[in-house]
Amino acid sequence: MAVPKKRTSSSRRNQRRSHDKIKAVNVSYDKNTGEPKLPHHISLSDGRYNGKEIISAKKDSDTN
Repeated sequence: MAVPKKRTSSSRRNQRRSHDKIKAVNVSYDKNTGEPKLPHHISLSDGRYNGKEIISAKKDSDTN
């Protein structure tokens, strides 16, 4: 079984782990509604992307 010959210093260990951090989510705001959304995604409130209607908005009528 492989056993390390020298102890890994805390500095070298931390340098190796420097890329393991969790990155914050990049949030942009919709131009029309002002609601937060992920970049390059449609707005969930009105179904628009880049000023064009992609999905028609839900209507609360006719639920019977």
